[in-house]
Formats: sequence, structure tokens, C-alpha cells
Amino acid sequence: MADSGRVKHDSPSSSPGPGRKKAQQSPGSKARYSVNAPGHCFRKVTLTKPTFCHHCSDFIWGIVGFVCEVCNFMSHEKCLKQVRTVCSCMAPTQVQVPVAHCFGPASQKKRFCCVCRKHLEGSSALRCEVCELHVHSDCAPFSVSDCRFCHQDGGQDIDTYQHHWREGNMSSGARCEVCRRTCSSSDVLAGMRCEWCGITAHASCYIIIPPECSMGRLQNMILHPSCVRICSRNFSKMHCYRISENSQHSEMDNLDDVDTPSPVTSKETQSTGSPDTGTNLGKNNMDNTNHPHAQINLLPLVPTGKQTLKVFDGDDAAKRNQFRLVSIPRIIKNEEVVEASLRAFYISDEPQDYELQSYSQQGLFTDDIINRNGTPDNKPIFKDTVSDSWVLRSKPKETEVVKIYSSSRKVEVTSVTAGKSSTVDSILKEVLPRIEKQNENPADFNLVEVFMSSKQVQRQVLSGQEILLEKLQEIRKTSLRQMNQTRFYIEESRNRVAQVNLLLGGFPTQLEKEEYTHLLSEHLSVKSHLVTITHVYSEQGAVVLQISCFSEAERVYMLAKDTTISSKQLYSLVIPEIMQSKLAKGSCPLLVFVNPKSGGLKGREILYSFRKLLNPHQVFELTSGGPLPGLHTFRDVPHFRILVCGGDGTVGWVLGVLESIRHKIACPEPAISIIPLGTGNDLARVLRWGAGYSGEDPYNILLSVDEAEEVQMDRWTILLDAQEMTEDGKENGFLEPPKIVHMNNYFGLGIDAELSLDFHHAREEDPDKFNSRFHNKGVYVKVGLQKLSHTRNLHKDIRLQVDKQDVELRSIEGLIFLNIPSWGSGADLWGSDSESRFGRPRIDDGMLEVVGVTGVVHMGQVQSGMRSGIRIAQGSYIRITVNKPIPVQVDGEPWIQSPGQIIISAAGPKVRMLRKSKTKQKKQSGSLKEGRSESPAPSDGGQ
Repeated sequence: MADSGRVKHDSPSSSPGPGRKKAQQSPGSKARYSVNAPGHCFRKVTLTKPTFCHHCSDFIWGIVGFVCEVCNFMSHEKCLKQVRTVCSCMAPTQVQVPVAHCFGPASQKKRFCCVCRKHLEGSSALRCEVCELHVHSDCAPFSVSDCRFCHQDGGQDIDTYQHHWREGNMSSGARCEVCRRTCSSSDVLAGMRCEWCGITAHASCYIIIPPECSMGRLQNMILHPSCVRICSRNFSKMHCYRISENSQHSEMDNLDDVDTPSPVTSKETQSTGSPDTGTNLGKNNMDNTNHPHAQINLLPLVPTGKQTLKVFDGDDAAKRNQFRLVSIPRIIKNEEVVEASLRAFYISDEPQDYELQSYSQQGLFTDDIINRNGTPDNKPIFKDTVSDSWVLRSKPKETEVVKIYSSSRKVEVTSVTAGKSSTVDSILKEVLPRIEKQNENPADFNLVEVFMSSKQVQRQVLSGQEILLEKLQEIRKTSLRQMNQTRFYIEESRNRVAQVNLLLGGFPTQLEKEEYTHLLSEHLSVKSHLVTITHVYSEQGAVVLQISCFSEAERVYMLAKDTTISSKQLYSLVIPEIMQSKLAKGSCPLLVFVNPKSGGLKGREILYSFRKLLNPHQVFELTSGGPLPGLHTFRDVPHFRILVCGGDGTVGWVLGVLESIRHKIACPEPAISIIPLGTGNDLARVLRWGAGYSGEDPYNILLSVDEAEEVQMDRWTILLDAQEMTEDGKENGFLEPPKIVHMNNYFGLGIDAELSLDFHHAREEDPDKFNSRFHNKGVYVKVGLQKLSHTRNLHKDIRLQVDKQDVELRSIEGLIFLNIPSWGSGADLWGSDSESRFGRPRIDDGMLEVVGVTGVVHMGQVQSGMRSGIRIAQGSYIRITVNKPIPVQVDGEPWIQSPGQIIISAAGPKVRMLRKSKTKQKKQSGSLKEGRSESPAPSDGGQ
């Protein structure tokens, strides 16, 4: 970007005082003070309400404070000399690698805006789904693309990663890594935290911490960014991280991007004698063409003796009617009006380089609206004007200093002077010797314009004969804010081969590769010379495409989302590449699956927390393609673990897909842990992960997963060989193909399955009500009471064989086959009493326990712990003959089973599960734990 930024520096011994005042003051001006931190412009204010210092977080005693007129940074007088936090207007200069944010709606927790530093209130607050950036929706256009760098993009090759610092919004009790004192605050935006390793520090302490980041305590679980490569050109970060853009994101659609810049918002400056807290930048208010009268509501709020101007920052904002309101005294210098307008747009340049032009006439001020006799030095005074709409313009310059950045972070920024005849080629010849490439051919390099907006990073290669000064003037004329967020990089002009991997699913299952190729050609018109099918997952009806053209990849990606085959909607996902050779020795990254529909809103918050704590490329949302995209991404990782966030049904889903593609991945038996988000969560109970998630700190959960012990668990195959029956009970000779399902927890027939079926029907009728375990259990009780008078002679309708031995059944209404010692939300159906003819049940003994129940009352007694079930048998091979249609359920999934044979047998190798360690989790001292999650951190549940 152009090197015209104003930085007010002061000597270390300086302190605010009368000597810092300007020589001449207009009626609307105040004394301003300079500090060592760049960009700030402090002035003394009178405090009228309790206020805290943003530097030391202490209460400001007395009625005098110092506030930055740009970003609202508040300080004690004694702290001014120690302030090191840069102003929001200097945020673009702090970006190391431009990475766009992925904005989503913020939670209801107390947070502060990272731009204006004020408290986030209402539904207009946004947060990044990948990092801890929180902003007002009308402040988002003024944030920059400084998100976490989570992968190598295209031809990048960065091995050393530095701390990624974010200010404020830390958990209470976070301690400074340097001085060990508390550095968090619930009253102001204060303290710094690395978003990779989690260490925290004061703003004045973090600068002495070594820059290289070790990824912290979770380094073995984190998928290191240097190991992940993705060609993200033409794809937004939302697409790269597979973040679903649902209806909640509609308010972000107008955020800053190249095609539709965001509505730039209003910001008020305070009058001379205002006894406010000193926060001169009032709450931003948005105005756009859809709300033409929004600014009218603001005008009556302007104090007497002030006027409000609508200020645009360029032609684009004027065209879209996107302005900011600037409130100023009615008598004020022109230069101070320009300065107030610059601050409204978070621009730190000198006001002498800018001017205000009337929006209607696009001309300079005229004598009709300027009083030239207002000051002793005959400087013009801005008085009542005919127009209230103005365009902020940059004055033309003969030459301009431009900063040129290198694509390699090892080379420092260099500055060059661009004149009227300075072409891009001449700039390249001047810059190459300064970055130690004097022997290189300038024709092998490009000058790239990079626009670092908060939502998307836009790159444009400049032509060699383009006049750089004219380019700068063109950008400023379009938008001064855009110029403030623009950089110029020098890069080698290499022809990089595009390699975009897309996973397309929703196709018919069990087809051959040639048949999928035909479907792609017929429905998507893919270009065969650019698109190659690299993997086929016929059981899931999915294929992976490798595409060597960015535009073709984008076309296929978008077209697939609007294509339906056999009445089934296709889905498409951008898949990253994990470079196995760069994985650290001994690393065991964690693959996380989250079912956001489980556990009400808890699934959504867990998804957000794990994207922050880990690399978002290792966190997969199961509503986007199921478990297959994650397992395919990790197919070449030799050792990894899985964390499933959902109910028992979700765990079974993941195990089922893993079983079907086990032969296609390098780690065929990854160990699996659970965060219980379902209703019963019986498997999670047995493995000590608790009865249900109740807000535990996600960071502590990850530590528990890291310390968990591996155990083996049996898995069973159920073969349902049903036969169609006629009304008179005779077979019609037509046999259905056998249906195969897998069972992890239990399999039930009769009254148990009937209750599950009624619950399933009730949930299908009104799914929005089933968002809590308490409500779900209430529905189970209701449907159970309706079955009190029901009688079913189940023992007359079925015949049972265990290990090829006929078993005589007593008078029962339900028959249940147990693989784990937990049923119906934690009930011990088998019982704890020892019996000589039966062994003690275990999850890895290769045996199923067969238990009967006599009815709903008996089931209720088991649930309350008063009784246990009727022990019938133990065995490893079960055959059931069903004589009439009967309700059945496998792991909570019910249906009506037609008459026929049911065979239960072991499903190949045992699966490896993670059982939570009994040892109590050691508390992490200080910042490492406290700063990592936005969730509260109660004692760890389920231990």
C-alpha cells in the first residue's frame, strides 16, 4: 500500500501536558497527545461513568482519561507512555500473510469488537468461524484479512510458523506467559493470545516472546498447516473449510468483497465540550438504499451547535449510497473536518493530503460556504453548508512512496518512489536488487496487487507497462478504504499447475467407474481432458475429481450443487491434500466429526470451538457429505484418531463408513472417542465420556482424548433375510434381497422397539421440538404410558437359537441383545449379580447377552434400578425366526420387520475405541488452558 500513513511517535520520556497542544486551536478542537504505539491519536476527556484502562485493565479513578479518537482505546495518563497496542487504523500494516475470515453469527456471550473496541450487543455481531475475531456487522468492512494461516495455498511452501496473536476476548484467569500476572479482562478488550498454541500475554509483554510457535500442548493432535495444501483460487474460505452457509448467514451477504462492497457505516465524532467518557466514535449505524430514512433518525440526536455530514470514501460508496455520518461543530477548520472524516474510515493519513468535495457538484468548497475571517491566521473555517453529502478525496501527487512486499516472509518490506513515468517494469528493476535478486531477470517477476478485505483476498497481476501512480489514484478514487487495505507484492511469474480436488456425492450407489464417468458427462458436462476421477466410493455413491483448471473446478463445484440425479441432490466439497512427508514424526492428528443437529445448539458451538482449537481442515461437519470427506482427506495419514461429536447413532454412522473404506486408507483401525450429544449416549457412558455434554471446556476434552486409553469393542452384523407374506399367511415365493445392518450397542425386538418407533414418528412430525435430552426423555415416558395396557405374546411369534441351540422363551413382551452393559440411557439391563451359568459381560468378549422384559412396567423398574432384565442366554451366533411383522430397533433406529430369518454374527475385526482415563485431569497452569476456548470451563464431566 502507499506509504503515506501518519504515525504519531513520541520519545520514551514524553508525557501528556500543555506543551503538546497545537499552536492554534479552532473552536471544535482539543489538545491531542502522541504515544509510542502507531496510529493512535489521544485526547483528554472528562469521564462521566465507570471506565477501565485498555492497557492495564484497571479502573480509572477520577474524572480524567485519554481516549484514541480513532479506535476508542482508553488509557490512564500514567499508562500512555507504555501503550504498545496499535490502533485499528494500522491493522493492515500488521498482517503477515493475508487470509480472509469466515464470518458467522456471534454467540450471546460477552465479547468486544476488535475494530471499535466496544461491547458487542444484539444480533448484528459477527465472529470468524476459524479465529477469535469478533466485530459488529457494520465494523466488519474495516477489519482486514488477518485470519489464521491454516494451509499452504497453491505454490506456497512455508515451514516455520509464527504466533498468531489476537487481542482480547479471553477467558477469565488467563495469565501472562512473561510476567505470570493476570492478563485477561471482562471489562475491556485487553491482553494478547496466540490462536495456535494458546499462550497469553499482556500487550506490553508479548513482543518479547520468541516469534516461532510450537503449537502448544495439542501439537501432536493438530494437523500442522505446513502439511496441508489446497489450491483455493476461485473458492472462498467458507468453501475451503466446508462451512455451510445457511440462512443465518444472510446478513453477511453484503459484507466486504469485490463484487458487492459492504455498506460503510456511520460514525459520530463528539463536540468540543461533551462531558462523555471520551469515546468520540459513537455506535455505528448502517444506512443503505433499502433503508433510506435511517439517517433521519440520527439527526435529532446531534447536540445543539453540531451538524452531521454524510461522507463517502469514493465513487463506489457514492454509487451504492454507503456512507458514514460524521458529527462536527458548526464552526470548525476544514482540515479538522477532513481529519474527522479520515478517522471515521479508520485511515491514519495526514489530513493535508485529502479534501472534501460536494457530492452533488463534485467540486471543492466555494466562498459561499467558507468563512475566511474566522481565525487570526486567516485559515478557512467550515461553517453551515448547503450540502450535507460529501466525498472524501485524495489530493493528486506528483510522486508517491509505495511499499513493496515480498512473497517470501524472510525478506523485509522495501519502499520505492513512484512518479508519473514509473511503470511496473521499472519498479521491478528497482526492487529486485534490494531483495537480493539483482542477478534475476525482471521478466520472471510480477507485481501483484492484493486487496486484503476481511471476507476475501483479491489478487490482480499488474501489466508491465502500467503506470503505478495512476493505479494508486484509481484505487483511491474508487475507495479510500480499499486503498488502505491494499498491498503490492513482488512474486516470481511461475506457471503453477492447478490441481483442485473435489468430492462429489449423491450419485446412485454400487456403480462402476465408467458409469460414474457417464453420469458426470451427462449431467455436469465435465471436460474429460481437464477432469480425472481419482477415487470411487461406490457404496457411498461418491467420486473424487482432480481438476487441472480453476474455472472448470469452479463450474463443476457450483453446478453439482444444483443437480439432481434419481431424485437425489448432489453435493460437492473442496478437499485438501495432506502431505504425508511433512507430518512430524510421532504425530497423531485428530479427525473430528461433529453432528450439529445433535444436542440442540451445543453441536454448533462445539463445531466452532474445535475449528478454533485445531486446524479447521481436520474438523468436518457431518451434514456436509457425512464421514466420507474426512476419512478420504486422512486416507494417507499413517496414524490418526477420531473424535465423534454426536449420539450413538452418529458413532455407528462413522463406524459403518469406516468399515466400508477400511481397505482404502493407510490407518485402517483409528481409535475413536466420543463427545455425547444424543439422548441415551449408552456407548459414551460405558467408555466414561459421560451421560451427555453439558458445557465442558473443549480444550480439556481434547486433553482427555490425548490421554485416553485404547480398548477394543465387538461389532456385530445383522442379516435380515425377510420374506414377503400374503394376507393368508402363505409365502408368495418372492424373496427380497437380504438387508445387512451393523450393531454396536444393542438390538431389540418387541415392546422396546415399539417405543422407539413411536418416538421416531413423533420426532419426524415436529423435529424442532426435539432439541434437548430432557424433552426427548419426556416423550419416551409419554409413549411408554400409552403402552401400559398393551400385551404382546412375543414368545409365541419368534423362535430363538443361540450358538445353534434352541432356547425356550418365557412369557415376555421384549427381547434385547446387548453388546455393552448399558441400555436405555444408562440402565443395567443384565444386572450386576453374578451367576454361575453366565460369564461377566464385557464389550470385547465376543459374546452377546440375551435379555427379556415383560412389559413397560418392567422396563420402568429397570430404568429406576429396582430390577434387572430376565437373563436368557449368552452367545456369539444368534438366529431368530420371525413369524409375523414385528417392531425391531438397532442402536435406537427402529422399523417394522417383515417375517423371516434374522441372523446376528461377529462383524470381522474388533473396533478400537478410546476410553477416558480414570485419573483426574491435571489442571493446566495459567494461560495455556484459559485462553483457548470461549466456552466456560467447569469441572470435567463424566469422570
